[in-house]
Amino acid sequence: MAVSLKLSKITKIFPENGSLMQVPVLDNFDCSIESGQFFSIVGPSGCGKTTLLRIIAGLEKASEGQVLLNGDAITDNDRRVGLVFQEFALFPWRTALQNIEMGLEISGVPKAERRKEALRYVREFGLEGFENTFPKMLSGGMKQRVAIARTLISNPQVVLMDEPFGSLDGKSRIEMQNFLLEVWEQRKMTVVFVTHSVDEAVYLGDRVMILSKRPSSIMETFDVKIPRPRDRSDPALMKMRERIFELCTRV
Repeated sequence: MAVSLKLSKITKIFPENGSLMQVPVLDNFDCSIESGQFFSIVGPSGCGKTTLLRIIAGLEKASEGQVLLNGDAITDNDRRVGLVFQEFALFPWRTALQNIEMGLEISGVPKAERRKEALRYVREFGLEGFENTFPKMLSGGMKQRVAIARTLISNPQVVLMDEPFGSLDGKSRIEMQNFLLEVWEQRKMTVVFVTHSVDEAVYLGDRVMILSKRPSSIMETFDVKIPRPRDRSDPALMKMRERIFELCTRV
């Protein structure tokens, strides 16, 4: 597979509040992600996982280094990259349907065309009957389906996901993991998925990258060559989880 996303010597240093001191967050980060790959990232709290995603998305500038997508530098608010947050980030004054069509609205797509496309996502994402419902009346899983649909409707080449299922209960989390895999397998977009859960990272990912404490660097990257669809009780999957969990406990 061809390389889709390349991070070259990414370093990020933040100034410390109220002083001249600097806080290094990411340290000389090199990584290549193949087109269509599901790439999971795990690491301790505060190690810079969200900062890394924001840099990839073009929302944050690296202190040094560059991010390339298909050989071209990613720019501010690059339409080729979509970002899904843990907090859903839905507009409470807009219905589910209006939230989904927002990206097309910003891009200037005519109302009738964007409404038709948004309704297609409502059907495909199991949201029929809730299209005119405001976010406060939706369950956590439904909110995240709306958030994912809102991102995917603009057809990004790369989808960045920042602990998207972290706030869901166990049953909803498993359902959303399987739903996301179905969507990914249909579209084969490149996914960069940040999570605190080793189980989630291994179950979903083609590769799993483990980050160190801040200033963050790559400790190790694992190829998960277990065939799909995966069985969570598969001994090979469990062995992989144990290896990664053991490494994470050393961080």
